[in-house]
Amino acid sequence: MSVTRRQILAGLAGVSVLGLGAGGARYWLGRPEEAKTHDYELIAAPLDVELVPGRKTSVWAYGGQAPGLELRARQGDWLRVRFVNRLPEPSTIHWHGIRLPLEMDGVPYLSQLPVLPGESFDYRFRVPDAGSFWYHPHTASGEQLGRGLVGPLIVEEREPTGFRHERTLSLKSWHVDGQGVFGEFSVLREAARGGTPGRLSTVNGQASPTLELPAGQVVRLRILNLDNTLTYRLNLPGAEARVYALDGNPVAPRPLGREYLLGPGMRIELGLRVPALGTALPLRNGPLRLATLKSVDSGEAAADWPAALPANPVPEPDLAAATSLGFNFEWVGALSGNMEQGGAFKFWQINGQAWDINDKRCAERPIATLQQGRSYIFELRNVSQYLHPIHLHGMAFKVLDSNRRKIDPYFTDTYLLGRNETARIALVADNPGVWMFHCHVIDHMETGLMAAIEVA
Repeated sequence: MSVTRRQILAGLAGVSVLGLGAGGARYWLGRPEEAKTHDYELIAAPLDVELVPGRKTSVWAYGGQAPGLELRARQGDWLRVRFVNRLPEPSTIHWHGIRLPLEMDGVPYLSQLPVLPGESFDYRFRVPDAGSFWYHPHTASGEQLGRGLVGPLIVEEREPTGFRHERTLSLKSWHVDGQGVFGEFSVLREAARGGTPGRLSTVNGQASPTLELPAGQVVRLRILNLDNTLTYRLNLPGAEARVYALDGNPVAPRPLGREYLLGPGMRIELGLRVPALGTALPLRNGPLRLATLKSVDSGEAAADWPAALPANPVPEPDLAAATSLGFNFEWVGALSGNMEQGGAFKFWQINGQAWDINDKRCAERPIATLQQGRSYIFELRNVSQYLHPIHLHGMAFKVLDSNRRKIDPYFTDTYLLGRNETARIALVADNPGVWMFHCHVIDHMETGLMAAIEVA
């Protein structure tokens, strides 16, 4: 089926063309006057920021900030975001980890048309699950995410959780040099390996910031990996920290341990008992300090550990009746046969099929078709020496087991598949549509490691 701008319902229903107006573009994010039609107006536009001290970098920002400002909603409520494109090229917004209808998923030529410069698009969907999620484009992902188009989406529980304090930490490395000038977002030799890393690591857009936390309190730290490539070896030496949720889904609280591998697109929520007044704790990626957490006077009595977070209403797969499917994630190292005509590089494949990032009809050839309402077990096999954070749109899945590590089963939307690892995940195919299934190392995704899965 050929796709045109007139054939996508979401594109026709959601897109409108906007002028700048007398006051020009507004680079902000907030509750607009038009509250009857949308909750947030989210403008994507170029912005000069200081990533390197004393130097200006022209990033692409959501709401006048890179990473983008924090969107919030309450579990079970509608979220209505008017996306305004002030960029020099088309874009969309994908809501990573949110179980929503296909027409709101932000995948160009599948769930909607690209939003052209000067256009807007209204995203409207309920948020069924509480937790830490995020948003980003699904067009020209390497460059658009690389330039800063990423942001946190926090869905609050309907009832109090016991945490009186919380902090969101958005992790991102930037492909800039010492002068703050962007370099290449994708280097071919790196795309065929672990991905092209950035050179400057930041937390909430700042390099090595000091973040103040209330002494004696248990603070909910929402840590989001919004990076194109980097898997963080998160650790908090000397801290008393417990894991409360992974990728938006609660787990039984447990100690953080020595470190946690947080791949691109993944999130972790920690309870951190903030130490005595004046104490400083390092938040690190392996041996490298990302930020300093400094305790300041809170004026409050010391807090105890909150209870476990309430579970999200994710359907439990029926393992006894589940159908099993296998997916091999492989390095192929092949080139397109028409590079002179703009063909894509194809270094990676799933079950022998490499996604062509330039082919708008790839989603018409799903790698698997699932029957709506049935349970499935996916065996994910990494036949390579590199890490692959495997993300599924539209549905959550339960991680069952692995041949490389002990797994306490938990629900997620992104699983970090290790080198030569085989893991099993299970899900209920409860959301009809054609959903992207891909590695969230953007280099890998754009050079073949993506597929479509249909639920019908």
